[in-house]
Amino acid sequence: MRDLIESALKGHNADYIEIRIEDTETTNISFRGRELDEIGHSTGKGGNVRACVKGGWGFASFNDLDSIRAKVEQAISQARMVGNEKTELADAAPVVAIVPPHILSDPGSVPLSEKHHILEGYLDLLWGGPEIQTSSLRYADGHRRMFYGNSQGTYTEQSRIDVNFWASAIARNGGDIQQASISMGSLGDFDLIHRMQAEVAELPQKAVDFLAAPQVKGGEYTVILDPVLAGVFVHEAFGHLSEADHVYENPKLREVMVLGRRFGGEHLNIVDGAKIPDLRGSYQYDEEGVEAQRTDLIREGVLVGRLHSRETAAKMGESPSGNARAIGYQHPPIVRMTNTIIESGEATLDDLLEGVKEGVYCKNWYGGMTSMEQFTFSAGETYMIRDGHIAETVRPVMLSGNVFSTLENLDGVANDLEMNEGGGCGKGGQSPLPVSNGSPHIRLRNCLVGGA
Repeated sequence: MRDLIESALKGHNADYIEIRIEDTETTNISFRGRELDEIGHSTGKGGNVRACVKGGWGFASFNDLDSIRAKVEQAISQARMVGNEKTELADAAPVVAIVPPHILSDPGSVPLSEKHHILEGYLDLLWGGPEIQTSSLRYADGHRRMFYGNSQGTYTEQSRIDVNFWASAIARNGGDIQQASISMGSLGDFDLIHRMQAEVAELPQKAVDFLAAPQVKGGEYTVILDPVLAGVFVHEAFGHLSEADHVYENPKLREVMVLGRRFGGEHLNIVDGAKIPDLRGSYQYDEEGVEAQRTDLIREGVLVGRLHSRETAAKMGESPSGNARAIGYQHPPIVRMTNTIIESGEATLDDLLEGVKEGVYCKNWYGGMTSMEQFTFSAGETYMIRDGHIAETVRPVMLSGNVFSTLENLDGVANDLEMNEGGGCGKGGQSPLPVSNGSPHIRLRNCLVGGA
């Protein structure tokens, strides 16, 4: 494959060219209620070419490897049509590397029939009572082999195996409907699927308990987020604001996201890094052949970094961070998060609870949205905090606010960091991209709480 790519890169008149070729194998199984909705195993092969001429980009994808040289010329022609300025790409040392996949337990060695049988067992657990109206159950795995080369001498081969699992039980009492869900994933570890029985078995009763639970009176509360929801918060509410293409393309955001600006207390540290081992967002080289690294985003409450492609790094006078990612060969790489984490502090959960006369404790997540600095999230589980103790179950709530004021009101960080590897990230029509996020328990003062 290396000879094919390097040959196709030669003999063209462009500022920059890159070629990516992929082999993929995917399995998908899903149940809607008790009925099998989808089951299948598929393979695919394809690739793409990106070319840059005078700052303009051309992109062409293909499935026929014999068409690569023609696709290179097509991408160059497109780039010439739109290019009218200087090509700017941050320096990245050429590398040649072959990276083996991280495999703990290979899903490719497990027959489709066995995967189906395992999910049928989980389906039985989801229907754990008469109040269960319906359920949702999904499993997916994928093996992606990537071959990459560019006109500056970089060539990489990488392979990754991704596993993802989702389960939800929905209870009904008359017109009242509540649900409880769980989402898990892994990098190269199918055995994860064998370890979900306890969590799945709890879902029907949780959904039923939500039916009987009272509604929280809307207003501002001291809120404590568990590591899962806090991880989702840092990914959605702050991580996307750290992606440099968002910042560069939005003058208002550039005025806000100024390096050196304080956004929180000295106890707040946020990082993103694909070189953290064994996580779904981990890799060795990004889709521009740039080596992955750890990027400090907030250090002791101060904004110190952001996530870059080679182009955004050059335009903003910063260094590439290895965050150019694409969900597949049909798409060009864009700036994306990898593993985004609020680092552990020194407090315990009991320390965060202490002194909270009436507050809200939120666990897990169900959904949410962000618009610039505004966010809204739905907690998966909610409990009242009374006199420093987690008390009765209440209906799941929605949390909303401005991310910058919320970070200022983040006054407690526990020492119990956990990673969340369920779900996937969406941006620019590319979803679900494998990522991870993590956090310890965190405490937010004056957080707006409403009924979900």
